[in-house]
Amino acid sequence: MEGLLQLDGSILLWIQEFVRNPVLTPLMKGITHLGDHGLFWIVLTLGLLVFRKTRPVGIQCAIALVCSLLINNICLKNLVARTRPYEVVEGLELLVGRATDFSFPSGHSGASFAAAWVLLYRLPKQWGIPAVILAALIALSRLYVGIHYPTDVICGILTGILSACIAMALYRILEQRFRNPSDRPEE
Repeated sequence: MEGLLQLDGSILLWIQEFVRNPVLTPLMKGITHLGDHGLFWIVLTLGLLVFRKTRPVGIQCAIALVCSLLINNICLKNLVARTRPYEVVEGLELLVGRATDFSFPSGHSGASFAAAWVLLYRLPKQWGIPAVILAALIALSRLYVGIHYPTDVICGILTGILSACIAMALYRILEQRFRNPSDRPEE
């Protein structure tokens, strides 16, 4: 475990040394803030809920975002209680404001992949693929700005995908359960 923690910290210091630059920094800060409180994904979900044609996708995104919140921010962050990297990795410079919660897993990565994964599977690819690319950029930005360890981000991505899968499966079950009886095939 100690080796993994050292590798995590070394990767962040490598990013700080060899990837950060004056051109990329403002862009990565902007991208990371798109994920603040899941706001971008919440607004997108609300937009999908407005239109009847996209409402089912909006419902699935909403369920996925709630699942991600419960898994990552309510359960895992408090169970693991991992200290933020900028507090323990010597020489790591934080590029955004200090966080008030624990580090593991990345809530930004979880929420981003929860919504984007639903969009990838429930919308045409010209919408789903850019959503996943944005989710990946938000996840990577968390490393760039120094607020998360790589393992925080990887787990956030995985729990986000899990949340999306739960949401899509739950929606399918609910849709079958509450479908209009006249729409059900005869047994």
